Amino acid sequence: MNLSLKHYGIILGALLAAYLHLILYPDIGFTLNGLGYLGLLGAYFLPISFFQSRHKLVWWGFVGYTVLTIVLWVIMGNKTFVAGTTSAIGYYAKFAEALLLAGLWADKPK
Repeated sequence: MNLSLKHYGIILGALLAAYLHLILYPDIGFTLNGLGYLGLLGAYFLPISFFQSRHKLVWWGFVGYTVLTIVLWVIMGNKTFVAGTTSAIGYYAKFAEALLLAGLWADKPK
């Protein structure tokens, strides 16, 4: 598979979002969210025939998962921004998720 700029955007956005959620361990919700990003990234790019034959469904799952994460942060997240603290991580993660959504939108299946 030849990777284009949009694919690198997807990979970078998903890895950043996963990392930013995983560093909040031992909170199980954030840990599972980070693992979910890694699992969806694997399903999207790895040459596993089960997922590649359902690539459009995986795309929708990836987009839905990312949007759900953003919506849940808007509803329940700590929106106090204090640089250098865990409260700022939510904003950094939203940037990574926006990058991920832009890459996914650019790679939208027909």
